[in-house]
Amino acid sequence: MDVSFLGGPRPQRGVGVVAPFDFALDRELWRWVPDEVSLHLTRTPYVPVEVSLDLARLVSEHETLGDAVRTLNVIAPEIVAYACTSGSFVGGVAGERAMCEAMTRAGEVASVTTSGALLEALTELSVRRVALVTPYTVSVTRALEEYVAEAGVTVTGCAFMGLTRHIWKVPYRAVADMARQAVGDGHGRTDALFISCTNLPTYDVIAQLEAELRIPVISANQVTMWAALRRLGTRAVGPYQALLDESARAWPQNLPNDDRQEREQEREGWT
Repeated sequence: MDVSFLGGPRPQRGVGVVAPFDFALDRELWRWVPDEVSLHLTRTPYVPVEVSLDLARLVSEHETLGDAVRTLNVIAPEIVAYACTSGSFVGGVAGERAMCEAMTRAGEVASVTTSGALLEALTELSVRRVALVTPYTVSVTRALEEYVAEAGVTVTGCAFMGLTRHIWKVPYRAVADMARQAVGDGHGRTDALFISCTNLPTYDVIAQLEAELRIPVISANQVTMWAALRRLGTRAVGPYQALLDESARAWPQNLPNDDRQEREQEREGWT
């Protein structure tokens, strides 16, 4: 059979992804990726440790990251993303930057991490006050709060689950319930909601929560893919999500006059 008339396959641009050994949401990452981009995933070596600050440190060691990135070099991705929130905030802002530098040295291409992408997304959305949702224990959650505060963003509310395993099995209903709790704790003083952990499913719940809470809702996997694809000069795809679509960022117009004026002044000051 002559298939020369098909003309394919189409050229693909590559994003290398380094994920922790227990990452279970490969398909969720793919949902944000346009057709012309391929994801090439690799994982850190298994260690018999549950989700904790200790695990976050183990899966983010520079030697481990370097080995993972080098496994991707033969595929020649244009950028490498480290898809783990806790692993990229456990060392603070300076630690996240050092991780990017270590990955770039190993792969000789630009690198992003989930927590670095989080700060980039907060800047993109002019967020000064954020509510947090995590599946983590209290100690890991507090480390995230400290990381966000170090970047100059105020945490207005927080809800967490205390899980140490099987995070990918959490249903959307539980995520939505935590989101309402975290935003409610902020008493209307929240600019955005961040749902942490790349192993926590979020894709289908983001647009729904944005419509209900009337603030931008961003998640770990979303910001990771958004930041990586942005560096390729292309855009992540998703159903009417504020981070991906500027037309979905119109909530200040729906606030009372005084609150709207305050929000607009804050955004001007941020800019």
